[in-house]
Amino acid sequence: MTTTRAESTPVFPPAPDADAGTPRWLPLVAVAVTLVFWASAFVAIRHLGADFSAGPLSLGRLLVGALCLGVVATATRGVPRPTRREWVSLVAIGVLWFGIYNVALNEGEQRVDAGTAAMLIQLSPVLVALLAAVFLDERFTAYLGIGLALAFGGVALIGLSTSQSQGRDLLGVFLVLLAAVVYAVSLILQKPLMKRLAAVHVTWLACTVGAIVCLPFLPTLVEELRVAPTSSVLWVVYLGIFPTAIAFTTYAYALTHMSAGSLSVTTYLVPPITILLGWALLGETPAVAAYAGGVLALIGVAVARRKPRRVEHPPAPA
Repeated sequence: MTTTRAESTPVFPPAPDADAGTPRWLPLVAVAVTLVFWASAFVAIRHLGADFSAGPLSLGRLLVGALCLGVVATATRGVPRPTRREWVSLVAIGVLWFGIYNVALNEGEQRVDAGTAAMLIQLSPVLVALLAAVFLDERFTAYLGIGLALAFGGVALIGLSTSQSQGRDLLGVFLVLLAAVVYAVSLILQKPLMKRLAAVHVTWLACTVGAIVCLPFLPTLVEELRVAPTSSVLWVVYLGIFPTAIAFTTYAYALTHMSAGSLSVTTYLVPPITILLGWALLGETPAVAAYAGGVLALIGVAVARRKPRRVEHPPAPA
């Protein structure tokens, strides 16, 4: 596809004064918080696989997240008043990103090995970059393209080093791909909302919609909570507070200060962080190739974050 013109005006410009008075390092800190908590979610979900099935686990974390976000959002920012068009996007994000994404990814990871899942889900930054170029008029630069390719290569290397050939099935592959697609679409829908609504409000409302979508799993969740050990229940609470309530809010905040394409490529750092957390918390020792893949993913993200130089043309002679 063709890249957008450098001089074109974005369809959805940032909110007025979105960067005024904001330290340049603060959005980067928000991204770092998001990536660490999202990486920890993969470790927690792996730990909870024996006690909670995909749907009930999604509902449990979304209920906890929506409750925490509701308290914080109303106490600090008051009650949001989205327009009718904003409500359409919020409901779509809630259904897609918080509902379908969680259930599909949880179930998909039970059907395919972790390496295959990591490779498939990381197609989403590529989709985001392409969709942002089409619908948000963001530039698809050469640096972004090269960075995406390098980072995806790193994730693929991680995936190949941890894949088990007997651990794949077609439905699992489809579910993880579905999760990647709905994530990409949701991020594109969320970007325009950030020019008027607060990050915590967007996350709270979408998370609440996702919890409502997952309510059919409530009877099973109650049954699984009844027999699950206390430690596993506390892990579900952790998933609701940190990777859901906090991480999705910090990600939405970063989206107000960064383009959708450049922000999404940072998620390529999740697999390397997950490897480190798995080693530290679960005692999992990854293959040497996984470390090389992590380094390659870091390089790819660094390249994708580079901005093309602006060529200053001297004024034409009179």
